[in-house]
Amino acid sequence: MRVFVTGATGFIGSAAVKDLIAAGHQVIGLYRDEEKAAALAATGAEPYRGSIADPESLKDGAARADGVIHLAFNHDFSRFVQNCEDDRRVIAALASVLAGSNRPLIVTSGTPIANTVPGQPAKEDNPPAGSGTHPRAASEEAAREAAANGVNVSIVRLPQVHDTRRQGLITLLIDIYRQKGVCAYVGDGLNRWPAAYVLDVARLYRLAIERAEPNAKYHAVAEEGIAIRDIAQAIGQRLQLPVKSIAADEAQAYFGWLAMFAGHDMPASSAQTRQKLGWQPTGPGLIADLDRLAN
Repeated sequence: MRVFVTGATGFIGSAAVKDLIAAGHQVIGLYRDEEKAAALAATGAEPYRGSIADPESLKDGAARADGVIHLAFNHDFSRFVQNCEDDRRVIAALASVLAGSNRPLIVTSGTPIANTVPGQPAKEDNPPAGSGTHPRAASEEAAREAAANGVNVSIVRLPQVHDTRRQGLITLLIDIYRQKGVCAYVGDGLNRWPAAYVLDVARLYRLAIERAEPNAKYHAVAEEGIAIRDIAQAIGQRLQLPVKSIAADEAQAYFGWLAMFAGHDMPASSAQTRQKLGWQPTGPGLIADLDRLAN
């Protein structure tokens, strides 16, 4: 299969490109910055210059491929809502050249979209939140619209994806801890975040596009939920910083924009994904990677 990958030079995208090529697929990898082209070519991928801000480049890349994995996203969280709406338009551009062809489009979202049943882990078939409640749901709304227009689209929802260099939102949390000089959590810190090792996530994207099942939803979750208190303690031990609880009304001042996630319980299941794809994560757990944080 010839696969067009957006975000091909990113944290997850670069791992997905290597996994696809190792499995015998050809990859067209989207890049924006010229210095990334050589590294992309070195993996065996075909570098393709474009941008998620240029819909015509996205359409052309998708038209050249047998399927698309959409991983690119602007992670400037100071404009999170706008970035989510931009992603809606990106998905529409990709979908416009795939309609009626049965060529698969894999869209990326987040597991909190499916945390809609109180007290239970997010499941793949839970009714998803809307973008009015969770801005990232704009991507799933765009996927549903694409499906209605005859696109073979499925969704991969991400937890905190990690290795020793990056850990999703936890990387930003670590930056806050360094700045504040203390590792804080909200209340009893028993609210949970799901996680998965980056190479396991990369493999799931490959399995999803190989299966090419319309309207499928997959959770790239290896660990259903790690308590934020345990995360803070692991980071505190590694950085030699104190760990403490703060009250909910202190969260905004301490965490800034990250306060919207810091006190939330967001466990997620991948039972349906594992059964459907035969996906079995084998990488290290989140705490193990935090214990070996790269300096």
